[in-house]
Amino acid sequence: MPQFLNEKTHVTSVNPNEFRRSMSKFATGVAVITAAGEGVLYGMTVNSLTSVSLTPCLLLICPKRGSATGTAIRKSGHFAVNVLQAGQEDLCNRFVGEAARRFQGIQPQFSADGAPLLDGCIAHISCQLHAVHSGGDHEIVIGEVTECVDFPGQPLIFHEGRLSNGVA
Repeated sequence: MPQFLNEKTHVTSVNPNEFRRSMSKFATGVAVITAAGEGVLYGMTVNSLTSVSLTPCLLLICPKRGSATGTAIRKSGHFAVNVLQAGQEDLCNRFVGEAARRFQGIQPQFSADGAPLLDGCIAHISCQLHAVHSGGDHEIVIGEVTECVDFPGQPLIFHEGRLSNGVA
């Protein structure tokens, strides 16, 4: 029977750069996670996004511990996943850099829960905070889906440290 490891148990001492390089071989989609709190809009680009459960509908994201967006999600209890489509590299890059300009010139719509929804995405998934778990230098944030809608288009793909359109 397999043993489950707790957070303090380390199986290997893998070099983080080697791990990052190996994980870069796994192609992922790209999304911008958004939240709002106290009149301020927050957002961050992620490729750590996966479904967890269909009953109830749960997904997870992994913000860096202490990030402004992660903190806003915990405080507000809500967030939105904006799945980027091919050709939205500028939008992807905007939510990686300096926080002050992330929403500059953007007029988002808002989910029923108040999270910003970005134009041109191929899906919007609104979530209520379900749980937060420790995950090393990141947090594992699980959201219960409250609303979702998808639109035609091809995904923006992240593979081997580069963005590409369509299939990796």
